[in-house]
Amino acid sequence: MDLSLRRLVLPASQRRSIEELRDAVDLRHGDRRAKLTAFWSMLTLSAVIATAGVLSDSTATVIGAMIIAPLSTPIMGLALGIVTRERMGATPLVLLGALLVVLVGWGATALSPGSVDLASNSQVLGRTSPGLLDLAAAVATGLAGALALSRRDVAAVLPGVAIAISLVPPLAVVGVCLGEGDHLAAAGAMLLFTSNVVALVIAGTVLFAALGYADLGEHGRAVGARARSRVVLTGVFLLVLTPLFVNTVLVVALHSMADEVETETRRWLVVVPGAEVTKVEPSLAGFVVSVTSPQEPPSLIELEDALADIVPPYTRVTVELTTGRRYELGVVNPGSG
Repeated sequence: MDLSLRRLVLPASQRRSIEELRDAVDLRHGDRRAKLTAFWSMLTLSAVIATAGVLSDSTATVIGAMIIAPLSTPIMGLALGIVTRERMGATPLVLLGALLVVLVGWGATALSPGSVDLASNSQVLGRTSPGLLDLAAAVATGLAGALALSRRDVAAVLPGVAIAISLVPPLAVVGVCLGEGDHLAAAGAMLLFTSNVVALVIAGTVLFAALGYADLGEHGRAVGARARSRVVLTGVFLLVLTPLFVNTVLVVALHSMADEVETETRRWLVVVPGAEVTKVEPSLAGFVVSVTSPQEPPSLIELEDALADIVPPYTRVTVELTTGRRYELGVVNPGSG
């Protein structure tokens, strides 16, 4: 980064020293015992709050868990350690912290009476199908977090950064989904968490290096990010990028298909006065079509035939009426003729 631009982004009067930055993100720096007890206490409470928010489908509760979650601290410590070529013990904290949250989510689900309707829970649905937009948001959040840590005058934005990046809630969703036996949804939530961690580390590493902290490593020696760390981070980033890209393409295709399903369903209902399609929800399992109708709908065979050329073979389409009736269409193979 050009020096003039660096001074504009990080004025000397607001620049945190490397020691201040270490103290902020390295839990072994300074009063290690106090920092670690605070970290584990707040992370446990955050895990409980996030799990409760997921189980009760409460957005406000989940946001509360985001604000108090300390998991981003060792993640940014990992980024700073890469830049200054110092070991800060961040990786074990991130891994063990993630395991703790997953176990809390799994345990709470196992102890909860009844089962969780994952298909209708917005906290679960919003975190089990990540895409490239989630990765872009995580990178921007990582840049904002690194800049906030580097400047003394914008530290107040850190709670906002904590809300913008999703760390503890997707881990709680992983635990809940595992508790319900939905391993595919759990994998999706874990992918979201992993991509967010990788994005935070990469964004933090780039910004800390660009702001000159790579020149202020241990004992003041000129040091840079280790080549091996850069290679590992790049490899992990590409590994995470691939499923995110595939999922993004799949989601776009599903929503495009959902529009066609809605169009054909409207045509199917045109013979019923007052009937209309209120919503079409796509998923990997198929489509759920919500219909308002004052009377019984037309023959389902007609709808199956109309959808046969739109959706993939054997896709399940569920038609839900406002009266509570559900019709399952195991949509036919287009080639079955």
